[in-house]
Amino acid sequence: MKSIAEEKNKLNERRGFFSRMFATGVVGIGLMSTSLEAKNAAKTTILTEAQKEELFFIYEEEKLARDVYITLGELYPDENTFASIQLSEQRHMDAAEALCEKYGVDISMVDESRIGFFTLEELQELYDGLVEQGRESLYGALESAIYIEELDIGDLTELIEETGMPSDIVKVYENLREGSYNHLEAFQTSISRVNT
Repeated sequence: MKSIAEEKNKLNERRGFFSRMFATGVVGIGLMSTSLEAKNAAKTTILTEAQKEELFFIYEEEKLARDVYITLGELYPDENTFASIQLSEQRHMDAAEALCEKYGVDISMVDESRIGFFTLEELQELYDGLVEQGRESLYGALESAIYIEELDIGDLTELIEETGMPSDIVKVYENLREGSYNHLEAFQTSISRVNT
């Protein structure tokens, strides 16, 4: 028959063994969990071709707004709204560009330094038409700006409501749309001042 001391030693050994096993298991699960989180964080959602085209369109549409405001701002230097909002549009372009880079959307054919030049034909035509309208009068220039902001809001709203878009893209689109609402309000204030 084993003594009480021997039984205690054996029990302590078992406890020690189970404690080590439990600790190893917890650490192992923790490492595995951390490893999975790291893999998921490193993994970027792959966009469909249609989503890539939409993202490229938004990037170049932000360039459209910036370029129109640069051009109209040069025509009407006393209207400060163009100058201040073109800076905001550059930030919008930068945000869209960062998404393009993250999701592998090729924007290498776009030269940001060439004001008024676009790869998408519809945006080229739109730029030409809006600038032509803006040359007629300051009122026409502000109408062009209002049209751009309303167009941006509509396009962004449509994309925000689209299912299956990664959450970071949706967040940027929401921020861009909020900026467009602010720009729209600024241009509406300016046009009401010109109209009175």
